[in-house]
Amino acid sequence: MNVFWHSSVTGPIIGVLWSFVIATTVAVLLSFTTGDAFRPGLIGCLFMGGFAGIMAVQPVSRVLVAACAAILAVAFSYTAVSPVHVAGNVGHGGHWAAGIAFGIGLAWPVRVMFDGCPKGVLGRHEWEAAVIRFLTGVGYIFFTAAVAIPFYVMVMTSLKTQGELIANPLDFSIDFNRGWELLRSYEELFRDFNFGRYMWTSFYISVLTVLITLLFSIPGAYAVARLRFKGQKGLSRSILLIYMVPMIVLALPIYIAFSMTGLRNSIIGIVMIYPVTTIPVALYMLQGYFRGLPAEVEEAGLMDGLGRLQVIWKITLPLSLPALASVSLYVFMIAWNEFLLAFMLLDDPSKFTLTRGIASLNSSEIPRQHLMAGAVIATVPVMVMFLGLEKFMTRGLTAGSVKG
Repeated sequence: MNVFWHSSVTGPIIGVLWSFVIATTVAVLLSFTTGDAFRPGLIGCLFMGGFAGIMAVQPVSRVLVAACAAILAVAFSYTAVSPVHVAGNVGHGGHWAAGIAFGIGLAWPVRVMFDGCPKGVLGRHEWEAAVIRFLTGVGYIFFTAAVAIPFYVMVMTSLKTQGELIANPLDFSIDFNRGWELLRSYEELFRDFNFGRYMWTSFYISVLTVLITLLFSIPGAYAVARLRFKGQKGLSRSILLIYMVPMIVLALPIYIAFSMTGLRNSIIGIVMIYPVTTIPVALYMLQGYFRGLPAEVEEAGLMDGLGRLQVIWKITLPLSLPALASVSLYVFMIAWNEFLLAFMLLDDPSKFTLTRGIASLNSSEIPRQHLMAGAVIATVPVMVMFLGLEKFMTRGLTAGSVKG
């Protein structure tokens, strides 16, 4: 069994596997950014991965190993055994970029994976540490690619012209010589398609949805978490049952009811129906957080003469700011991104939400880059808001702690 834990076996195996990961990553990255053809090479990955794995446990500095790997990769990029094959129309810059990126991306991480590992037989913990570092690196690359590639394609497509998309739909490189013309699709969306109005409509609808949701979910969650009444456990466990029914099943009854009451094609109707979809999850999240707060603090407030509502307002809510921030963000994102109900209930373009407005761009008469620009406009504000509130939530995680 120890033979599999020997550095001369473990190093090359991990090196070869990592070389395929890096070769694929570099090929995809350069193909997207340059518009030229790059692809991983089998033989080159086997050779370079084995070399990196052997050197990983040698008493050699990381810089030297990475430099040697980069030089070898650049040299091999001109041959049939290149770890990253470069198309014939690509110049020397493409070969150098592919070789250097692959060499450093291969040798340096593999060297880090085997930090602290001796040359020869590896202990069980040393072997497991190397494997865990390898799997961690693969996970980082995989999930980064899963998030970044669609967003990158969306942004790059929005900066294209119709002629460029027709000439090569898979070319995601950008001609920066166009200057401000790159943003032409965004300008036309706000000028010709009323996207400023759509954004404002989605914003205040989302804010109203958050306020209404908190107005009902805070006392409801507090009652489930703190008060004792018949059926409390059943209610607590059944809060999320509404999500067992797909929204598409409820679409027809909602459409009929809103049509009969005159609420279809109105902002009031949207503001009424959105909290119905968000209150259950807000109740579930808040009641779990309220249960985790120390009951002694609230009891002390009651003993000091505060009423139950005053205890909630002056004690519970300040201690629950992290939970309220996360629930508000989650509800805002649901309302901002909601499409089915808006598509079903809104027909008047002057009342469209942002997602409904983007759907109206899905037409053969409208350039594809306009649709991608609309998707970017819908994504970026929520992303910025999430990053900002995420810092607030991290700082407030200890806001409800009790000093003993």
